[in-house]
Amino acid sequence: MKFDAVLIAGPTASGKSHHALALAEEIGGVVINADSMQVYREAPILTAQPSEADRARAPHLLYGHVGVKETYSVGLWRDSAITALKQAQAMGRTPIFVGGTGLYFMALSDGLVDIPPIPSEVRDDARALLNDIGVEALHARLAQRDPLTASRLRATDPQRVLRAYEVFQATGRALAQWQNAPAEPVLKDKKIAAFVLNPPRAELRTRIAARFEAMVEQGGLEEARRLEGLDPALPAAKLLGLRPLQGLGSGTLTRDQALEAAITATRQFAKRQMTWFRHRMTHYIWFDPLVSNLITQYRHNSA
Repeated sequence: MKFDAVLIAGPTASGKSHHALALAEEIGGVVINADSMQVYREAPILTAQPSEADRARAPHLLYGHVGVKETYSVGLWRDSAITALKQAQAMGRTPIFVGGTGLYFMALSDGLVDIPPIPSEVRDDARALLNDIGVEALHARLAQRDPLTASRLRATDPQRVLRAYEVFQATGRALAQWQNAPAEPVLKDKKIAAFVLNPPRAELRTRIAARFEAMVEQGGLEEARRLEGLDPALPAAKLLGLRPLQGLGSGTLTRDQALEAAITATRQFAKRQMTWFRHRMTHYIWFDPLVSNLITQYRHNSA
């Protein structure tokens, strides 16, 4: 069986990009980013984007195409993914979507809420209110208008609280209600091979530590310094390791303290990713990359 698209999900540092590139070379594919942090052009090291050498081996799309000061969303990514899908088809190549952002994969295979664009004046007013009263007070206001969505959000998460508040202000409808009416999936009626990399926890912890230490050596600290002053309500402010490395750059943290904080945060994030995958991606094919590889799994499921 020939698949129309391949989906490769997995936690951070699980080796997704390596497997995707190997498969792209094997089947004539184009690698398409499905990770919400790898879209940012100013942070290729901190987000572990494919190197120039890797990009020379197979076409790559949707990496580093967004500025960190943009309010990027899953809806905007979905639009970009539709364009990337058409590009892959024009190349005569199989699209291989790879990343760790669960909502991006939902947009591809299950459909995602189609919320109308938020007017700039609503967004500006909401941002000003957040800056004025703080995230916890904004969460309290959201709870008065949209208690269901507010109950699902941490009161200390400015990005998600702000988004929910904006949606209600712009549409008069709770974000939770929008989320119960998904739009059609990008890959509707396509033959899809979908995989989740599931490495042993101990191996993943080791890989996370090694990768972050390598990032620092490769220029991650300089990237973090260039992002000083980034609005904490912007999606890019959630870049893993950004705050600890900025603390290292300013001298408020030692190198060991910064690395420990960044690695701990990344491990916690990977744990949350796996929890999400286990609940939402039960229909994907799971495999341990230490035992098997993606090409073998792909061949087995295309036979």
